[in-house]
Amino acid sequence: MDRKLILICVLTVSAVALMIANFITPTARADTAVNSHDYQAVTARVQGGGEGLYILDNRTALIAILTYDPNTRSLIPRAARPVMDAFR
Repeated sequence: MDRKLILICVLTVSAVALMIANFITPTARADTAVNSHDYQAVTARVQGGGEGLYILDNRTALIAILTYDPNTRSLIPRAARPVMDAFR
């Protein structure tokens, strides 16, 4: 076998393996909840579009909403209020 043919075969096999791995890997989902005695964290869609991280502090009964800004690659705090404000 020629060296070029071996190289083409290796590249073809690796390309097929990468394509199969692309379809097998799970996608990221934003409907996950984390629960503890001290806090709860939930990801969900926000009204203006995009995804938000809602963090509830069970000790102080405060809720904070954070969104991700892809331009600056950082979390931006949107609001922090008492939970009872949502039920008034």
